[in-house]
Amino acid sequence: MKTIQLKGCGTALLTPFKGEEVDYGALAATVDWQVEAGVDFLVPLGTTGETPTLSESEKLQVLKLTLQHAAGKPVMAGVGSNSLPGTLANMRLLQDADAFLVVVPFYNKPPQRGIYEYFKAVAAATPKPVVIYNVPGRTGSNIEAETTLALARDVPNIIGIKEASGNMEQVKAILKGRPEGFAVFSGNDEDTLEIMKEGGDGVISVASNVFPSAMADFVRACADGKWEDALAMNKHLTPLFKALFVEPNPIPAKAAMAQMGLMENSLRLPLVTASAETEDIIRLTLSKLF
Repeated sequence: MKTIQLKGCGTALLTPFKGEEVDYGALAATVDWQVEAGVDFLVPLGTTGETPTLSESEKLQVLKLTLQHAAGKPVMAGVGSNSLPGTLANMRLLQDADAFLVVVPFYNKPPQRGIYEYFKAVAAATPKPVVIYNVPGRTGSNIEAETTLALARDVPNIIGIKEASGNMEQVKAILKGRPEGFAVFSGNDEDTLEIMKEGGDGVISVASNVFPSAMADFVRACADGKWEDALAMNKHLTPLFKALFVEPNPIPAKAAMAQMGLMENSLRLPLVTASAETEDIIRLTLSKLF
């Protein structure tokens, strides 16, 4: 059953570290800031949260802390892995989340029939809402529009997709063919305006870690059809969208948050801190935003 409705600006939360340990104090402060800034929902434990580097106990504590500080806003936990048992184990571990974000299985390169059966099995294991996450640049596999639409029609608790393929024709096909209530979120900040103009429901954003109030306002303007305002906001935010991906996410986002004094610039291997060139790009971008 569809127990919650997700729409608007959701933040793909960073996981702060202090040295080798998760910085739970910085995480709590970050979530408080996101809530106060007006984001609509929170997404811990995704790609941006460096989740593959976290232990089970760390994942559980990150979710608990996010829920405690979410002030009633929906919390959708990333639970995907490249195996069905692994994903189901994550769902059991993180069962208190309001919804689950499940990435297309990475590394395996499954055919569309395998992707369909996988998501059908994942959704059958929980009564909670499931959102598909399509990010071929990370996983090596794309979920085609026809497969997404089949899951949207056939599986009641698959309630949406985070589309980060960058393939706008594919996104438009999903928007055109989706059943009522099936949400389509931009998975790339820079695609948000175009996707929402076509009828999309919001964004799961990296940039809102750094500038949550502006991203929430931008997405709200899109949702309200205030396209002149939205276009101006998008123009103002585009340098940030680009700067946050000059190196693999979340390297630049961590650099930005550290420059703002919001968390330590610490990542876990195989990710490393930003280059000096990236630090300069981030510094210049932030100076023009604020």
